Amino acid sequence: MRYTNLLLIVLLSVFFSNNVFSEEKIISELKKGGKFVFIRHALAPGTGDPDNINLQDCNTQRNLDSRGIEQSKKIGEFFIKNKIPIEIVLSSEWCRCKDTAMYAFKNFKIYNALNSFYDEKFFKFKDKQIEDLNKFIKNQKSEKNIIFISHFVVINEILNISSLSGEIIIFDNNKDILGRIKVN
Repeated sequence: MRYTNLLLIVLLSVFFSNNVFSEEKIISELKKGGKFVFIRHALAPGTGDPDNINLQDCNTQRNLDSRGIEQSKKIGEFFIKNKIPIEIVLSSEWCRCKDTAMYAFKNFKIYNALNSFYDEKFFKFKDKQIEDLNKFIKNQKSEKNIIFISHFVVINEILNISSLSGEIIIFDNNKDILGRIKVN
């Protein structure tokens, strides 16, 4: 039993020290600039949207709750605290993405290639969106970081990974993932 506890302590210390190192390494890469950052919108309870969704009316959409608003603010604080250079913040047209962008970064632009295609109503736009987003990533040569605030389905389609609400995923022009940071 004593050896089991000791082994558990050693394993936990290795795990936590590696996480700290990894986050420091990721922050260092972001400070260099020239990276892409996907942020899945912050916490918005539920899945999908109501059938009557209207992108111009937030009342017809699934939106951030109070935890999502706080999570968005923490995302912004992460970038400010670490002095990470940002070229531009681009957001999906969905209110939960725009709100994440507003609470985190204040200034952002809409980029419809980041829109969700989870619901059947929007699936017909998927191929064009992904094509546009892939071209944008491939051709971008910014010295600062470009932030994309989007949805699970878009991130999964581009990077072939799942993402959590409010998760920060850093990648390069080749779509190689350099790191991930979860903001609670």
